[in-house]
Amino acid sequence: MADLTTKLGALTLKNPVMTASGTFGYGFEYNKFYDIAKLGAVVVKGIAPFPSHGNPTPRVAETACGMLNAIGLQGPGIDKFLHGKEYMPFLRTTNATVIVNIWGKNVADYQEVARRLEQDKTGIAALEINISCPNVKAGGIAFGTDPVLAKEVVSAVREVTTLPLITKLSPNVSRIGDFAQAVVAAGSDMISLINTLTGMAIDINKRTFKIANKTGGLSGPAIKPVAVRMVYEAAQAVNVPIIGMGGIVSGDDAVEFLLAGASAVAVGTAIFADPYVPLKVIDGINAYLDKHGFNSVQDIIGLVK
Repeated sequence: MADLTTKLGALTLKNPVMTASGTFGYGFEYNKFYDIAKLGAVVVKGIAPFPSHGNPTPRVAETACGMLNAIGLQGPGIDKFLHGKEYMPFLRTTNATVIVNIWGKNVADYQEVARRLEQDKTGIAALEINISCPNVKAGGIAFGTDPVLAKEVVSAVREVTTLPLITKLSPNVSRIGDFAQAVVAAGSDMISLINTLTGMAIDINKRTFKIANKTGGLSGPAIKPVAVRMVYEAAQAVNVPIIGMGGIVSGDDAVEFLLAGASAVAVGTAIFADPYVPLKVIDGINAYLDKHGFNSVQDIIGLVK
């Protein structure tokens, strides 16, 4: 059996498979199916300085080979996350590697939640900065679609935390390499990509939008070719660990990302159909390495040039 130990800068994971933020909750429900500490890491649903009720319903719609969602970053807020029994206190009992995804409506929000987590960081391995959020002070433009704003928010978070930083990049840009370089220059230790693509679905019988927000984030197998391409481009642009995601449902899917330059992968939408998919992906990567005579998962990272 090959060695699946994964190095992400200062982080060492037992394997390269983690969950994508927003698709695994806070691990509480899934721990009833299996020991979530078996995963490389659990990336929790986004945490802001305040509670968020999210968008009005309906906010999920099935599409060909995927789904649209406009959940709206519903979450408990930093206070409840740190003290509510089904959130961080629960995660500390599991021995899972925990990565906390953070977001806000302005730079100060990001900095505040990062500061709070720095003060109570027991059991937290890293922070993942979600820069796909709209900046209310900049007229609603997403931090992740303006390299200046992206750099500003990462710099602000870097000032207040010693935890390793991952910046989750938006695919809704023309030159992903420029954004990768901008956030790394601002202090991000690694990057993750891709977040969802912006999409829309219309109910032709009701002649209305399928989700109340009109647009939503497209995820699932349909976006995998786009995600693999962007991971490859990012790997050519920066020399930091990359976490690849977008449409992974099998070990073979994960291997594509690793060959393209990702050091680890995250499974997301597939979990809604089968909560055991992350474990199956781990087994699939192992089977691929054994079949092709590789001793370690590190041996295949970025092999395709």
